Amino acid sequence: MTEIVFITVLAALVYTYVGYPSLIWMLARFVPRAVQRGAYQPRVAVIIVAYNEAARIGRKLETCFALDYPKEKLRILVVSDGSDDGTNEIVAACATRGVTLLAFPTRRGKAACLNDALTSCNDEIIVLTDARQRFDTNAIRYLVENFADPAVGAVSGELVFETDGITEFGEGVDAYWRYEKFIRQQESRFHSAVGVTGALYALRRECFREIPANTILDDVVIPMNVVMAGRRVVFENRARAYDRPSRDQWQEKLRKVRTIAGNYQMIIAHPAFFVPLHNPIFIQLVSHKVLRLIAPLFMVLLLITNAILAPRAILYQCLLAGQLLGYALAVAGILWSSANRWKVVKLAAVFLMLNWFAVLGLVELLRNRNAHLWRSKQPAPSDSSQA
Repeated sequence: MTEIVFITVLAALVYTYVGYPSLIWMLARFVPRAVQRGAYQPRVAVIIVAYNEAARIGRKLETCFALDYPKEKLRILVVSDGSDDGTNEIVAACATRGVTLLAFPTRRGKAACLNDALTSCNDEIIVLTDARQRFDTNAIRYLVENFADPAVGAVSGELVFETDGITEFGEGVDAYWRYEKFIRQQESRFHSAVGVTGALYALRRECFREIPANTILDDVVIPMNVVMAGRRVVFENRARAYDRPSRDQWQEKLRKVRTIAGNYQMIIAHPAFFVPLHNPIFIQLVSHKVLRLIAPLFMVLLLITNAILAPRAILYQCLLAGQLLGYALAVAGILWSSANRWKVVKLAAVFLMLNWFAVLGLVELLRNRNAHLWRSKQPAPSDSSQA
């Protein structure tokens, strides 16, 4: 029985981090589904939900003003979720430049704001973004080209981490994010990406379905609703938003724990997503999202069963030594930043920390009824796809 558990959890971990990326890459290569992009310039509304973003909203609006898209077909809507720090005044001062302010007096969370904002929109394409990241000037143009294909219901842009002044830990986060984007690109080529980049994504207004007001991850639930309605969610790597990776594990913790809590919430709140006959990307959803949430349990079982089996054969002893070495490198990277100058250390540290955050994400969901509310002092929730 111990050997069966060991082999099962080992196979599950290998499949989660190596097998599934390889499988989706092969499917994308040999059974691709092309997107029929074309010249397409519909009316677009850029929606920014903000809570106390006075320090950043001005820069965000400037990056929107610089977008290369016909001005008569582009409008900017800032939804203020009970802001009281001067955000509303900054946005209102830009009214003459085509910015509309939708201000709510009390704080309810991003999902509730999105429901109200999209209900008020009659624009054909809605672009959703956060207050923190800046856009490439061609981002909107590249996004909407994909909607020339009637099968496409939503399009994810690409979040690019700027590397100037990056820390060793940030390099590890960037490496993991590039791995994540590779998977998303292959999913898109095969059928649909599982989730989108919250920093920059677009959808057809007709494809939007109201989401629960306590939703943590709109950038997973909204695109999954699009897939369930029979449309595709594709990834456009030419449409870029720029941000900086976390400088250390504590900053990454703020970002990731909330995101992972949202993945657990999705599983509980949307059981229809997990009905294979109704969800065309059921295998991708389970492989990409669910198995990563269970991975910490797999890791614990693997270590325990390996320790029990070690006296029986030298193979088990070597595998146990490899596990212990990997954990030792990860701990060294977490405790001593100087150790992260070695690539293997920084990658081990990031891998271990992300799996620990998966545990903390479950704790966050269980104990925090207001997990759908974000704090303006922490990074805005724009990278759920990393989970």
